[in-house]
Amino acid sequence: MSVFDVIGCSADELLNVGVAMAARGANVIRDLHGETGTISFKSSPTDAVTAADAASDTAIRGVLAARRVGDGLISEDGPPAASSTALRWVVDPLDGTTNYVHGLPHIAVSVACEALVDGAWQAIVGVVSDVLRDEVFSAVLGCGARLGEAAISVNEPVTLSRAVVATGFGYRPAVRQRQADALRRVAPIVADVRATGSSALDLCWTAAGRIDAYWEDELSPWDWAAGRLIVREAGGWTSVLGDGILAAGPHLHAELDTLLTG
Repeated sequence: MSVFDVIGCSADELLNVGVAMAARGANVIRDLHGETGTISFKSSPTDAVTAADAASDTAIRGVLAARRVGDGLISEDGPPAASSTALRWVVDPLDGTTNYVHGLPHIAVSVACEALVDGAWQAIVGVVSDVLRDEVFSAVLGCGARLGEAAISVNEPVTLSRAVVATGFGYRPAVRQRQADALRRVAPIVADVRATGSSALDLCWTAAGRIDAYWEDELSPWDWAAGRLIVREAGGWTSVLGDGILAAGPHLHAELDTLLTG
């Protein structure tokens, strides 16, 4: 019996809702693109919340209210809602806000549906919309990962010396110092390093074989909830790294895990 049998809801239904939520958020962001008014800051003066973050959050909530009454919601940019259905949605309405503020065309909407199974929340559907490239990555638990209608898979095997890897950086100076120390261990022995500013897209690009691995040790669940499922369904391995994630093909994951945690 699959998790979808247990929850009494079809994979197609939940995937369609996730795609609709991500599409609505992406459309709102595109409509506002170029308007970078800041509403507030969160953890630091560089951790902005813009009108686009808030508008995407509102639009996504509207889809959820219309399509899935009673499901819970955890969003970076709005209050949580409790679940009465054993399903919840974990959402980043605008992943890559710093990129958005600076006009860098690398931003996403990330949507994951999680089911409460044996007392633990488990991602069963993941959707990430690349807002400005009009690409949609998705995965359903046990059914593989896709870019649009095409199946995707991680690069495997990849050795450290041939690997193009991505990472990201937190907002606080002490966190960045720790992350810089990790980068110093990795950078000399890989082929190249990228820092794109969107954890959701870094995970999806790992899943699609555009890059070989991604790690970041200070993230929130909405940063990786959808992308982690997409990587796993693309044949990749993921593990907890501090408060974040390490994702890669199986061979490279083992080598990077030793470097970053050993």
